[in-house]
Amino acid sequence: MKIVVLDGKTLNPGDNPWAPIEALGEISVYDRTSVDQIVDRVGDAAVVLTNKVPFDATTLAALPNLKFIAVTATGYNVVDVEAASKLGIQVSNVPEYGTRAVAQHVFAMLLSFLHRPYQHHEAIQDGQWQRGLDFSFTLLPIEELTGKTMGIISLGRIGRATAAVAAAFGMRVIAFSRTQRDALPYDGFEWVDQATLFKESDVISIHCPLTSENAEFVNADLLKQMKPTGILINTARGALIDEAALASALNNDQLAGALLDVTSTEPIDANNPLLSAKNCLITPHVAWATTTARKRMMELTAANVQAFLDGSPTNLVTGS
Repeated sequence: MKIVVLDGKTLNPGDNPWAPIEALGEISVYDRTSVDQIVDRVGDAAVVLTNKVPFDATTLAALPNLKFIAVTATGYNVVDVEAASKLGIQVSNVPEYGTRAVAQHVFAMLLSFLHRPYQHHEAIQDGQWQRGLDFSFTLLPIEELTGKTMGIISLGRIGRATAAVAAAFGMRVIAFSRTQRDALPYDGFEWVDQATLFKESDVISIHCPLTSENAEFVNADLLKQMKPTGILINTARGALIDEAALASALNNDQLAGALLDVTSTEPIDANNPLLSAKNCLITPHVAWATTTARKRMMELTAANVQAFLDGSPTNLVTGS
């Protein structure tokens, strides 16, 4: 069985061996693959692994031997799954591998934004503490999370893990989700509509998948509902936010900050207005990428491929 990995560098930059996949067939690994290289590199392979290399209807139709696409991520919008289904190509994802890694990153960004530890370190290296008259100094006011309201958009696995951390900090948790099931067992938890969430939250964390219906749902009108002290966090998909509207809102002090691990194009476009927006912290789509999560992803992807080979595929995704 021929297996082709089209963009393996992020999953295995050198510390996460391909052994679980190699055990399943003849494997070819490419660090990166451009769109015009897909058909040649996949060739007559029956199984493909992709994270961000896209498979549209045209590309899928040009690969008659392809039977299975293993997406090495939870989000699978890189594959036209409806077109794949029509061609008899099965598509799987890995729904749970980095849940706690992403929740951890949400609070890594939030606590860094609130406490600015590295900036204080740099200030000390610059001699500001040494020249001071007091035993303590701060570069800006430092806020506590206890008593603040955390609003979560989409209460799936990652949203619930994020809520658990928020509750541990003593935050009130509210949530908006298309399906309101299994309310959280925290004092003050409440299901609310989207507008209420944006009005009441001190911190908003987005965890919904990207669909054609919700692209840029965080727009100028919704951002106007936020508190001027509010903080918006996105570790889901960049295209969920109207980035020009967010940059304008930040520059006009409509909210206190935006903490983003994802942008509409990745790598980020040099002209993205968020690069010059006030109080915008951006990380390069790394929330998922702890060593532990990447190793888990390797094992679970191998399990998906093995299940396909056994004739009992798991974690299959379909169109709407």
